[in-house]
Amino acid sequence: MREECVWPVGDGRLAVRRGDLTRAESAAIVNAANSSLLGGGGVDGAIHRAAGPRLLAACKAIAAERGPLPPGRAVITPGFDLPARFVIHTVGPIWQGGGCGEPDVLASAYDESLRLAAENGLSDISFPAISCGVYGYPVALAAPLAIGRLTAALAAGLVAEAAMVLFSTEAFQTWAGCARDALGNPSDHP
Repeated sequence: MREECVWPVGDGRLAVRRGDLTRAESAAIVNAANSSLLGGGGVDGAIHRAAGPRLLAACKAIAAERGPLPPGRAVITPGFDLPARFVIHTVGPIWQGGGCGEPDVLASAYDESLRLAAENGLSDISFPAISCGVYGYPVALAAPLAIGRLTAALAAGLVAEAAMVLFSTEAFQTWAGCARDALGNPSDHP
């Protein structure tokens, strides 16, 4: 099975990959953080472990200066021991059934991350499935929303490449299928 699917969008490209986000060689990876920025479980914990203790120190400094990061907002830190030069930390919504503004907050989490990448001159960015783990956002609803936000950013020229990096084969197939539904068959030339 192919481990990557790529679609041209504007002058850029959308990629859906199966892999370990902490090993992504993008200019920036996105951390699905909690409001404290102090690490946790899932991808948040994995990023903190892989980046080393300087990431936690940087996050503590941001939290001390700004307080908790509200859902839908994002901040940027160096990547420290990661292959990625930067980590963009964003807080997604906790799923409460869909009637509490969760889609808007999730869209904002993607948009704010993409905006920070563009403002910092970063040409490529890799995302996890924000809020789809312990925050309980249904993948069937999150994937089309996320693919739409990434596609809009690529069409607007904010970044040259936006990638979804999914750890499991099942998640990869789901997200690649969503992108295929929105954009057609992937390119044969990534």
